[in-house]
Amino acid sequence: MGGEKEARPSASKAVRIGGFDHVAAVDVGGESPVSVQTMWKDRLCEPGLEEAARRVERLGAMGCRILRFAVPDLGAAEALGRLAQMARMPLVADIHFDHRLALRCLDFPIAKIRLNPGNIGGREKVRAVLEKASGRGVPIRVGVNAGSLPRDLAERVGRGMDRAEAMAEAAERELAVFDEFGFGRVLVSMKASEIADTVRANRIFAGRRREPLHLGVTEAGPLVAGAVRSAAALSALLAEGIGDTVRVSLSDSMESEVIAAREICRAAAELAPLSGGGERAARRLRQRGARIVSCPRCGRRGFDTHGFMARWLDRLYALDEPVTVAVMGCEVNGPGEALRADVGIAGSGGRAVVFRRGRIERSVAAADADSAFGEALEAALEDARRRG
Repeated sequence: MGGEKEARPSASKAVRIGGFDHVAAVDVGGESPVSVQTMWKDRLCEPGLEEAARRVERLGAMGCRILRFAVPDLGAAEALGRLAQMARMPLVADIHFDHRLALRCLDFPIAKIRLNPGNIGGREKVRAVLEKASGRGVPIRVGVNAGSLPRDLAERVGRGMDRAEAMAEAAERELAVFDEFGFGRVLVSMKASEIADTVRANRIFAGRRREPLHLGVTEAGPLVAGAVRSAAALSALLAEGIGDTVRVSLSDSMESEVIAAREICRAAAELAPLSGGGERAARRLRQRGARIVSCPRCGRRGFDTHGFMARWLDRLYALDEPVTVAVMGCEVNGPGEALRADVGIAGSGGRAVVFRRGRIERSVAAADADSAFGEALEAALEDARRRG
């Protein structure tokens, strides 16, 4: 196989995830928006399914469109199946080694299977899964990880083969099995913990194939380090027009992963006109809802921006209206630095001032800051609705 090729100039193939039974449809690839994903952090158990369903709904309100679950055994498959009967968001079963787990998951309204033909145990087992998935209209994602390449490719990397090239070749080998069986509803991911390998592997693949790409940096790290490393890799690809779904893998909460992914998409949309992706990439990356401007806090602070943001973050990321929200720590960076904000709050002398579009509307005691801000936010949202 040759070296790195220029990224594809045209869109990837369109694949629908969900859209059957009660499950919402998420279109991936083509001209569809880039979708944010996350992965369930704990073992899913039958006794906690109602609370799990409520959390799935909250994640959806924050902008998560697809949610993946590890399925290590039959008990996990049964629990995920029950949850899929309760949730509208497309749920994904992550299967390794045992094809029977995939077959059982496909008895439920599971929207996608994550499976590699190479580790599922033989041709007939793969055929059984593909036939059942095809009958249900369920796509499959192939995942290649730089740390678990096929043995021959890992040995070639040890002798000097480019790791990104090896990742792309591993993905094409897996796809050859799908091609053989005529199964076309396939997505691909190629992840490494190294930024450069992740970027290069996806560029190489995007220059050769049109399957939709799921992007991520694997084992990216804790909140700050993981978000930074993911932003460096994913914004570069997304701004070029490469990538159809995104997950930021953090040693942190699912909510943090969703917020980080949304902000990476938002940043990549701003970079797209400068990076080759153009207006098409920017259009697919633009995020609904609030844009948040907040100061980092310093020794002159008159307002606890950190605590305020912690209380309001989930609600702000659940907004659909295109509003800019400013949270400032003192009068130095208050209304003056956030003149274009639709609504904002700043601290001064143990009090808080609430402002809209640079004009102070109210000054209240710190204890009343949340209620005053909430009222101003509702007014700003109503203005946004009237603007359409």
